[in-house]
Amino acid sequence: MSATALEPIDAPERTSLFVDGRFPRRRALVLALSLLGGLLVAYAWSAQTADDRIGFNTADALLGHDANNTPITGIATGILFAFVTGLAGSFTACNVAVFGAVGPLVGRAATRRDKLRAAVTPLGWLAVGMIPVSAAYGALVGFIGTRMPQFSTAVSHGISPRTAQSMITFGTVGLVMILMGLAALGLVPDPLAAVSRRFRNAPLVLMGALVGAFLIGRPYPLFRDMFRHAASTHNPLYGATAFALQSVGNIIVMSTLFLVLSLGLGSRIQRWLNAKPGRVSTVTAAAFIIAGAFTVIYWDVRVLGRLHYIWFPTPPWN
Repeated sequence: MSATALEPIDAPERTSLFVDGRFPRRRALVLALSLLGGLLVAYAWSAQTADDRIGFNTADALLGHDANNTPITGIATGILFAFVTGLAGSFTACNVAVFGAVGPLVGRAATRRDKLRAAVTPLGWLAVGMIPVSAAYGALVGFIGTRMPQFSTAVSHGISPRTAQSMITFGTVGLVMILMGLAALGLVPDPLAAVSRRFRNAPLVLMGALVGAFLIGRPYPLFRDMFRHAASTHNPLYGATAFALQSVGNIIVMSTLFLVLSLGLGSRIQRWLNAKPGRVSTVTAAAFIIAGAFTVIYWDVRVLGRLHYIWFPTPPWN
């Protein structure tokens, strides 16, 4: 019998950064609990708390005035407004998922400089995927102007173009995250296996592109203010700059927390993750599936429920 025949059929094989081949035994349980977690978060999520109380108050404090009701008076003001409002909208489920999935990639390093380099590298590749997407959309807004779908007030069957765009965008983002979570659990083939063989950081670039795509569907009131100003200037360069800075602001808080945890607890976290086979896959998959399920349910199922196409429970605090 050959040596190859003696090798276990399910020998761990990393196919991409998010799929390391060491899958948990109770994959169905991880999947079920993650989907349930996404459902519960979608049910409990309060846009009023996230946008009005946290987002508005943070932007008002940083800008020193009422961010939502003070007109943007120029390009310089608009660029500052874009970055600050992106910062104010940092804590979204999708952001948490992306950084939760990236967390296990930080390895154990001997020196603080090596730890910093190991933590900064994933952030750089996220930016490579994020900035071109958000900048391209901003340039498109500056070029097309008020003819963009978000400016249309027409309603067909209760759904406006703005709502349809949000549903399509976030539904797609959510499905991609669920697919990545299923791959991390070994329940479906890794969709990034082939490209990862040639370009190791492709999964990080994809995650960055998803973060950049948030702006394509985002109905956040402060973002709409920036969107209207960028469209009214008919300046693609300004639109690209403002939208890119909005995305950078959107991840800067999570990036800072990621760096702090990596420098302070990176070695301990890695030891805990590697102590049991399948633990890395469990954390990565749960982060993706919870956020993906939340995104699809909140932006598609819950919206259809609000429009009375289907039934979806509404929490008493909403």
